[in-house]
Amino acid sequence: MKTEIITDHKWKQFKYGYEVPKSVLNDYDHLEEGEAYDGWILYRKRWYHVSDFMSCHNEIHSPNNPFRKFGYDGYLSDSFFSGVLIKLSDDNETYKIGTYIS
Repeated sequence: MKTEIITDHKWKQFKYGYEVPKSVLNDYDHLEEGEAYDGWILYRKRWYHVSDFMSCHNEIHSPNNPFRKFGYDGYLSDSFFSGVLIKLSDDNETYKIGTYIS
């Protein structure tokens, strides 16, 4: 099965908590106080937090994760065949994001 990745390959800055609508922050009340300060992403009119993504590097849970070979660090499925991918910069200050479709 072929996987298509749609991305603009541009590095983007994370958003801060004060930029996120209160209604979104209320849905993330499980985050520790310091975690909610930054790490926010607005992608395709939807808010994400970096903690939403599963690691592509976890050898126990995903030894053959296909997204690792494309250089992505995390993924978040929104259906059985599609989802969102994220690549973090070396300093974790910026990210690249894209959609995958299988």
